Amino acid sequence: MNQITTHHWTASDGVDLAWREVGQGRPLILLHGLFSDGHMNWIKFGHAERIAAGGFRVIMPDLRAHGLSAKPHDSACYGKGVLARDVAELVAHLGLRDFDFGGFSLGARTTVQAVGEGLRPRRAVLAGMGLAGLQGWARRKTFFLQCIAQFDTAPRGDPHWLAIQFMKSQKVDREAARLLLESFEDAAPDWLLAFAMPSQVVCGRDDRDNGSPEELAAALPDARLEWVPGTHMSSVTQPELGEAIARFLAS
Repeated sequence: MNQITTHHWTASDGVDLAWREVGQGRPLILLHGLFSDGHMNWIKFGHAERIAAGGFRVIMPDLRAHGLSAKPHDSACYGKGVLARDVAELVAHLGLRDFDFGGFSLGARTTVQAVGEGLRPRRAVLAGMGLAGLQGWARRKTFFLQCIAQFDTAPRGDPHWLAIQFMKSQKVDREAARLLLESFEDAAPDWLLAFAMPSQVVCGRDDRDNGSPEELAAALPDARLEWVPGTHMSSVTQPELGEAIARFLAS
């Protein structure tokens, strides 16, 4: 088994950010979902190890306000598009010129913005995402702001309850999360046109949390759609997710 290492760097606004990596070979940046982190999304269930076995250096940042990265309570640290900016700065920090890139849910949304604003990976992976999730991201953030507001009061059975339980399990910093959520905006229509590279849309068969993955694949210039078992929450626990990404990147 490859050794997982943890590293830190400083973003242009002085915020300390972390990334984990495993494997050697072609660089692949993988972004985690909202309220998760690189370990939960990509390491815990074996996805990073499966991909690394195919000859990849899997780089897994913890987005600001998540995981091992700093969680500042200053609104100045959460400007529009800050997550995509952080990724672009990490690419420059690591000196990457030829790399692959992708993410799950919020990570997929951040991938779309980063590519739309100029990053040019060889291949792109959008997991746990549909077209409506990109076009309605500002609306989706309202749901999670409501989760924070009802953090200690939502009863079992409430639509927010499961998300709140996940937030509690991840020990989410609610103030940092609120500030980050407030920075979210809908994807610009022309961002998808920047995906000239081969792309994969991979999604759980029972996952429609972010809309239709079929519509997203159809909206991309050169995309293939692949299904894995599970819902939005459970698909990341299935080995098929890492296997599907590894196949795509090796093809």
